Amino acid sequence: MDLPRIIFLVSGKRKSGKDYTVEKIKESIGVHCEIVRISAPIKTHWANNLGLNLNELLGDGPYKEKYRVDMIKWSDEIRQKDYGYFCKAACKDATKKFIWIVSDTRRKTDLKWFRETYGEKIKTIRVTTSNEIREQRGWIFKTGVDDSISECDLDDVNEWDYVINNTPQNYETDLSKVLTYMKTFVV
Repeated sequence: MDLPRIIFLVSGKRKSGKDYTVEKIKESIGVHCEIVRISAPIKTHWANNLGLNLNELLGDGPYKEKYRVDMIKWSDEIRQKDYGYFCKAACKDATKKFIWIVSDTRRKTDLKWFRETYGEKIKTIRVTTSNEIREQRGWIFKTGVDDSISECDLDDVNEWDYVINNTPQNYETDLSKVLTYMKTFVV
């Protein structure tokens, strides 16, 4: 059977808990899944060209925020020529696992490329939470970031296979539905 068997595209706003959720999934599924990051080739380019710390760029801290606007602008220029450029680059280096989790789906063109390339293997997950909770996690609205296509392009998409409401009342229940489904692909 071709691997991956299934690909989950994860999206959500900054500080919604996307990375936390992806890590929880990876922890639960273990060696049978691969985290694929569309942003990895973008951040690798910036790290190499500017002598930056790649691990810090890949993280969720303030270091990345210093370069975010410029990385968005540059990557949007590349996407104008080839909307699937970074999706292809991220998948090229992914290992053959039963499950791929694309941790940073941000644009309709990301959804389009994966659906065109992998068809029925695609499932989507939207991680949501309130702005109040995001602010408690350190989110501050930043012009040029939070109002850009990289944060807003999927706001009007309403058809998600799974929605994980990242609140104390809903998170574990919503996540368990995803995990139960995922585990059917590793038996």
